[in-house]
Amino acid sequence: MNIYDVSSQAGVSIATVSRVLNGNPNVSEKTRSRVLAVMEELGYTPNVFARGLGLGTIRTVGIMCSDSSDPYLAHAIYYLERELRSNGYDAILCCTGSLLDIKRQYFDLLRSKKVDAIILAGSKFIEMRAKDNSYIIDASQEIPILLINGYLEGDNIYSTLCDDHMATYQATDQLIASGCRDILYLFTSVSYSGANKLEGYRDALTAHGLEIRSEYIHQCKKDILSARDLLLRLHHSGLIFDAVLASDDQLAVGAVKYAHAESRAIPDDLSIIGYNNSSYAICTDPELTSIDSKVEALCTTAVNTLMGVFNGSNVPSRTTIAADLIKRATTKF
Repeated sequence: MNIYDVSSQAGVSIATVSRVLNGNPNVSEKTRSRVLAVMEELGYTPNVFARGLGLGTIRTVGIMCSDSSDPYLAHAIYYLERELRSNGYDAILCCTGSLLDIKRQYFDLLRSKKVDAIILAGSKFIEMRAKDNSYIIDASQEIPILLINGYLEGDNIYSTLCDDHMATYQATDQLIASGCRDILYLFTSVSYSGANKLEGYRDALTAHGLEIRSEYIHQCKKDILSARDLLLRLHHSGLIFDAVLASDDQLAVGAVKYAHAESRAIPDDLSIIGYNNSSYAICTDPELTSIDSKVEALCTTAVNTLMGVFNGSNVPSRTTIAADLIKRATTKF
């Protein structure tokens, strides 16, 4: 017996059941009485979800990330822990890698610790096949699940997203406006976020009547030298390109190294845009124009959403935050 059963039988949302459990005044007396009657009828005993009653909570939230050495995820972990701590919650961190079985094992480990919620940092936790996400949906019947820059539909699942599609659309649009026509796109993954970035690039080309050419779209390991070497191979194969848009700053740094190796002037001969506005962006010469994906705002918003869930407040299941394009010396804007 779980909170899903109560919400279904009473004909109300999980959030409403939570508000009843927490004694939240923003519930009509009629609804409160109906929910309590269903709980009594079903013999439902509130578990860790009933935080407002202090039943079973350990005031600890599980955080999962695929790779804590990744600068973006490292910053996300820092901001998540900072915000949780400021709200009186501890965190347990699990670094899972990319294999589904390992991710599920760590997920089950956190559940066994009776954490109050689980935060999935990064979009690599959402699989392409729906059945591979069932373990997340099943767990959301018992505890809130929060996604940072990933999206999965379901009750008690809350997503906080950067608008990656619009970010790459606008970056591509500005490259075209500055005179670029042969824009190379480098990306690292086909995750939810990665797919949206690629689609933004493609849509901007289409909007300007430019052809989408497969030879200008390349997946690359998230590594500076791998990106440099890929661009060198493309250059020597005869591919002509006047701009590089990358899904991560590390790939964009690789593009800068390629340009130096081939004596291509930046930005007059080659424009370059990175993604995430990380420390890499100001370590290059020239400094990188980069898309700021607002990792701090994403994490702060996600924790605020979680606190709202704990308090039984009405919170959105999906929050989208706009990115900014930080213009530096690798573009002609």
